Amino acid sequence: MTNWGTLGVIVGLAVVTVVTRSFFFISSRPWHLPRWAQRGLQYAPVAALAAVIAPALVITQGQLIASWQDARIYGAAAGVAFYFWRRGAGQAVLGTIVIGMAVYLPLHLALGW
Repeated sequence: MTNWGTLGVIVGLAVVTVVTRSFFFISSRPWHLPRWAQRGLQYAPVAALAAVIAPALVITQGQLIASWQDARIYGAAAGVAFYFWRRGAGQAVLGTIVIGMAVYLPLHLALGW
C-alpha cells in the first residue's frame, strides 16, 4: 500500500515535468536558444552515447578488462573506424552502432569472447 507522502512526491514530480516541458507552448512570445546553446545541443546525442558506451567498453564486473580477447574492443574499433570514415554523411551514428554490433556479435557468440 502506498502512503500519502509517496503519492505527493509522484504528483509533484508529474506537475514539475508537465510545467517545464510545456513552458515553451505556454509563452506567447517566440523563444530562441542562444547560438552557443544550440551548438552545444548538437553534441548531446553523441555525448550521451559515449557516456553509456565507454564504461561498458573497458570495465567488467568492476575491473578493467585484462585481455585482448574481448569482443567489445573490436566492435568499438570497427564502429569508430566507420564513424570517422562516414563523418559528415547522413546517419553516421546509426551506422556506427550497426557496424560495431555486426563485429561484436559474431565474436561474442561464436568465439565466446
